[in-house]
Amino acid sequence: MRKLAPDEAELWKKVSATIRPLSRDPVETADVMPSPAVAKPKATPKPMAPRRPSAPPPKPTPGNTLDGGWDRRLKAGTISPDRTLDLHGHNLDMAYGAIDLTLERAIASGERVILLITGHARAGEPPVQRGRIRAAVHDWLAASRHAPRIAAVRAAHRRHGGGGSLYIILRRSGGGSTKY
Repeated sequence: MRKLAPDEAELWKKVSATIRPLSRDPVETADVMPSPAVAKPKATPKPMAPRRPSAPPPKPTPGNTLDGGWDRRLKAGTISPDRTLDLHGHNLDMAYGAIDLTLERAIASGERVILLITGHARAGEPPVQRGRIRAAVHDWLAASRHAPRIAAVRAAHRRHGGGGSLYIILRRSGGGSTKY
C-alpha cells in the first residue's frame, strides 16, 4: 500500500473528521501526520491511459438468454408447462435423478417448458433441514449434462407455485435457430 502524499493526508484528515461511526464503540484512529510541507512544483495533469477493450460478452448461461417476449409471458403466467416435475418427498439423490430423467425425456420429446416444483425454501438459520433441494437446483442445472440445452431458469408465476416452483426453458431443438 502506498503512503499518502502530504496534500492527500491533509484531505483525509478533514474527511475522517466528518465521519460518524455506525457503532457506539470508540473508533481507534491513527493520526495521519502530513510530512513537512515541501513546496512542490505545480503538476500538469497526466493524460489518461488508453482504455482497454472490454472483455468479450459472457457465454449464455441458464438464466439470461430469453427475449423480452418470453419473460413477459412467464411473468404473466400465460405459458403452460409442457411437463411438470414435483420434487416433494424426494431426498437430494432422488431429486437429482428425477431432474436428469425429466430433462432427458423433455428434450427427446421436443418440449420447451418444464415446471419444476421444489417447494418453498425454509427461512431460518443454517443448517436448515428443509429447502435443500431448492438451494441446490440451480447448481445442478448448471452442471448438468443437459446444461447446453437449457435456455433459462425463471421463477414460476403464482398460478404455477410462485416461489416454490421454477420454469426451466429448453432451447429449441434442431434448426440451428438462435432465437429462443
